[in-house]
Amino acid sequence: MAHMKHDPTSSQKGKVSYNSGIVTGIVALAISEVEGVSLLSTKNKGIKLNFDKQGIIADIGVKVDYGYNVPSLAFKIQQSIKHNVESMTNYKVAKVDVHVQDVDFPENSVI
Repeated sequence: MAHMKHDPTSSQKGKVSYNSGIVTGIVALAISEVEGVSLLSTKNKGIKLNFDKQGIIADIGVKVDYGYNVPSLAFKIQQSIKHNVESMTNYKVAKVDVHVQDVDFPENSVI
């Protein structure tokens, strides 16, 4: 479990704790916002997070739809994850490694 202390005013004391499952859910949401991409599996969600001193290091396994530009999709995934995690939590994202492990071809396509 990751812990983050937050003191919005000097009169309030407290601690905000984020379960790693919450951050994993935010990452999954960020990936779902990118058109042409889906997570590898629903069981492990294709998401591995490491909470480091410099920030979160994410390893993401995805499947892309046929016809999309892979480098462009990977960049969009990185941007979406960084934006969503940093805006919804107090964590910084240090690195996002995107692993394209499958291509989803249309059923009636001839390749």
